[in-house]
Amino acid sequence: MPNNQIIVLDNRPQGEPSTSNFKLISADTPALQEGQVLVRNHYLSLDPYMRGRMNDSKSYAAPQALGQVMVGGTVGEVIESRNPKFQVADIVVGRGGWQHFTVIEPQSVGEYRKVDPSRFSMSHFLGAVGMPGVTAWYGLVKIIAPKAGETVTVSAASGAVGSAYGALAKARGCRVVGIAGGQEKCDYVVNELGFDDCVDYKQHADAVSLSKALKVACPQGIDGHFENVGGMVLDAVMMRMNAFSRMAVCGMIAGYNGNPLPMSNPSAILINRMKIEGFIVGEHPEVWPEALQELGDMVASGTLSPRETVAQGLAAAPEAFLGLLKGKNFGKQLVKLI
Repeated sequence: MPNNQIIVLDNRPQGEPSTSNFKLISADTPALQEGQVLVRNHYLSLDPYMRGRMNDSKSYAAPQALGQVMVGGTVGEVIESRNPKFQVADIVVGRGGWQHFTVIEPQSVGEYRKVDPSRFSMSHFLGAVGMPGVTAWYGLVKIIAPKAGETVTVSAASGAVGSAYGALAKARGCRVVGIAGGQEKCDYVVNELGFDDCVDYKQHADAVSLSKALKVACPQGIDGHFENVGGMVLDAVMMRMNAFSRMAVCGMIAGYNGNPLPMSNPSAILINRMKIEGFIVGEHPEVWPEALQELGDMVASGTLSPRETVAQGLAAAPEAFLGLLKGKNFGKQLVKLI
């Protein structure tokens, strides 16, 4: 059996995380038992939610255990199987973790799905045609539920969730405005993803200034918003929300290092009779087939052209993850393992 390279959480961060919180170890892969499956992971997904799990605090998911493989989505190839549900050479997506090889236990087989990489790169099953894409789909379709002609916005617009959200919203006849950091990202959002406009939050020192820019980009106000960031960005958006507007909240990356994120104008929720709903996409398995079908068709047809930032090798994962938290990535952040 192959020797495995694994990254574990060695200690918990105090404030901003660093590479010293992680440790690369080697371990022998045990011989498979009946019902188990061995997967060689090709790509590892790095996602903001991982930062919250590094803390030993109450959240929607259990904290990452110290000394254990870091949790994370993977796509890879079955190289040995003692389970009739998977055959050698099957391509599977699941939560294989920060490691080269994953042994799927019999009770976890249902958490992995076989995919067909013939229409596009298998890496997209961790981005636009995976959890981030379904996250965008659920927030837009099930919470915001836009009508054609409405204006919708999204923070972190150039990322894996934001890019899918924009394509899905344009397909539904919306005016779509992104919020992103830097001119290069804003140009990509408009010129390649097809958003109607994009506001560079880095050009604004406070929420009032950013809100004025949003007023220019959204002259009819905002009917639906997808929030990934929090803090100043959320405060600016709140000033532009219309009556009976809807907001899907999926991330608060501005506060992931323990920074408090007070909302400066919560009275807008009442004044505008807003609907605000937080959600975790893994709690809604019923929507995944429909969402993945639409997203897969969009990527295959070129309607959605998601960009990827790919780090090379497992050892590069911690540094790439820290860069993701600071917005250094462009599009979906991945680690190529093979």
